[in-house]
Amino acid sequence: MQIRLSAVISVATLAAATAFAQGAPPRPKITGISHIAVYTSDPAATESYYTTVIGAVKLPDPENPKGVRYALSATQYVEVLPLPANEGVERLDHTAWITENAEGMRKYLAAGGWKVPSKVERGKDGSRYFAVLDPENNKVEFVQSPANPKPVDAPNAIGHHIIHVGYMTHDRAAEDKFYRDLLGFRPYWWGGRNGKTDWISQQCPDGHDWMEYMMTRGTSGIPADMTQQSLGVMDHFSIGVVSVPDTFQALTAANRLTGQKNPAAKVGLDGKYQLNLYDPDGTRSEVMNFHHTQEPCCSAFTAEDPAE
Repeated sequence: MQIRLSAVISVATLAAATAFAQGAPPRPKITGISHIAVYTSDPAATESYYTTVIGAVKLPDPENPKGVRYALSATQYVEVLPLPANEGVERLDHTAWITENAEGMRKYLAAGGWKVPSKVERGKDGSRYFAVLDPENNKVEFVQSPANPKPVDAPNAIGHHIIHVGYMTHDRAAEDKFYRDLLGFRPYWWGGRNGKTDWISQQCPDGHDWMEYMMTRGTSGIPADMTQQSLGVMDHFSIGVVSVPDTFQALTAANRLTGQKNPAAKVGLDGKYQLNLYDPDGTRSEVMNFHHTQEPCCSAFTAEDPAE
């Protein structure tokens, strides 16, 4: 992924936004998360993690012949790509959302003054997709699923629904121009420690999956002293389950948590049980209850929870 920088909104972009507001084409629906794409420095170890600990099914990657998919369902998966040379501590390549019409979304974003590619790509599975950069240069992909997605049999998967993705963010207002103002994401929950706002959840406009701003210090880029482990905590995805304590017990009984450091089911500040697991490169897989069991700190939930 490119070095993260805060975007500068030009006069031309503001003018385009004004024109967009006056006569915008309809926005195709954004119904949920498609996938998260991460890098690996050890493909064999990463395969063991995603197939044994997470319980996903390994599949070829229709978008990238060098990649691999670890699928939880017919439409949600983790895409794993070879680590580029000189990548530093970054292990996130992109996050991706399901849209009903990729070409319509490309035209919608273009009409809103956003830089888009000249065409939509087509995957070998019949999917259609394209990518743009958000205001902090994070790559965001929009995927139109194949007309008849091939079923995935993943009986050992921790869960089958990726309910949110999150990544390091500096400027909430800048990100909101993309996610809320342009795409129509809506507030879900926010919270933090010691009086700060550390996490801001924005739910997709036509579903219940969300993206989470993981607020960090500074104004742009990866802080010079940030470790790969710390960045991997921020750049993460979450699998929804009915009961994290029950899931934790089942994983422990099956010896599927070997190599994980001090895993434990605990209640987060949002009042939901969670279990944090890490792939060999430090990318966090958060297992989370669909619903809170304790009152959340900081803010109430302002939209419906995702479901199984």
